[in-house]
Order: sequence, then structure tokens, then C-alpha cells
Amino acid sequence: MSTAPIDLFYWPTPNGWKISIALEEMGLPYTLHLIDIGKGDQFAPEFLKIAPNNRMPAIIDPDGPDGEPVSLFESGAILQYLARKTGQFYGDTVRDQLIVDQWLMWQMGGLGPMAGQAHHFLKYAPLMDPPQDLPYAKDRYRSETGRLYKVLNEQLSKHEYVAGDFYSIADMAIWGWASLWEGQQQTLDDKPHMARWLDTVSARPGVIAGRALAAELRNDPTAKKT
Repeated sequence: MSTAPIDLFYWPTPNGWKISIALEEMGLPYTLHLIDIGKGDQFAPEFLKIAPNNRMPAIIDPDGPDGEPVSLFESGAILQYLARKTGQFYGDTVRDQLIVDQWLMWQMGGLGPMAGQAHHFLKYAPLMDPPQDLPYAKDRYRSETGRLYKVLNEQLSKHEYVAGDFYSIADMAIWGWASLWEGQQQTLDDKPHMARWLDTVSARPGVIAGRALAAELRNDPTAKKT
């Protein structure tokens, strides 16, 4: 496997963390390219050639399939690619991979969008000018995020990790959003298995390093100014 660095186009958000964590966990060298979504870097023409949906993260691997460079957007697709490239964190069997894939899709289609909307309507919209404090939207996304965490907790009551008894890219995908449960106005009091899993994954060196990448640039407009 080539050691040529992968170009990582990134900003410190839950979606960005998925790939920084994966690269750290897999021991892959990478070159960091910051995409400041607050300043609109995601709309730059050169970035749109890589990520036409104007969303980060994205990667360029100079040693892609058949030794040719490949660029990828969509965090779930990137995780699958990196797992296949390295043979890591995807289980040992086809059945394992199917279970990983279904929980990865659960995150991509469910938890990520719902938790993201919960963050927006609970934390950011009330601070807009004029304020957008919308009880219906807040209740809807807070409730749906809570339902999803109950699904996650139930799965983790049966297995150490999301897809079974092995750590996988599904855990990497879910962890970033789940780690922000407080900002989504959730509780872990009735989710002991999710709480246990959060503690376990949060202690992994690769997760710590991936979460720390450019962490000083992460902005929380709801934080109190001093």
C-alpha cells in the first residue's frame, strides 16, 4: 500500500471528524487542506471540482484504484473507500461488512441529518437576526434525535460496538454526532449502553487525534463571550 499522503479537505465538524479519525485510526498519512465553511471556502470553484455538492469532507488519494488518483466526496463513501483500501475496520466477512454498511447508512440518512437539524434549531436559529425560535422545529428534531439514540442504545445493549464485537467505520461515523448529545438536548440517563460506548470510543488514541485536528478553529456562537 502506498504511503503517498492523502489530501484531506476538512473543517472541524462531526462530518469532518469522521475522516480525520479514520485516517488516524488507519495510520494513513495525509495533508490537511482547511475548508472554512464559515467563510464560504466550500463554494470555491477549485473545491467544487472535488466536491460538487459544496460540502466537506472530501479527499484526493494519489494512489487510488489501479494506482491512479481518485477524488471522493460524501463522508460515508470516503469511509467505505478507506476501509476497503486498508482492509481495516470493516469486519472480517461479507456478513460483517453488510452490518457495517447498514449502520453507516443509518448514520448518513438518519442520525446525521436529524442531529444536525436539532443543533440548528436548538442552538443557532434562536440567535439569528431576527431570532428564529421555532418550537415545532425544536420539538420535532429533538424528539427524532432522541428516538434514534434509543435505537443506538438498544443495539449497543447487545454488542460492544455498533456493528458487532469489532470497532468499525460505523462507529467512526456515528461517534462525532453522538458525542454532541448535550447540544442536541438529549440525556444519557436512560441510555447506559450508549454512554458506555461513548466512553470507550472517546478514549481511543485515533479518535482523540482526529477530533483534535484544527479543534481551535471550531466556533460555537452560543458560547459566552469573555
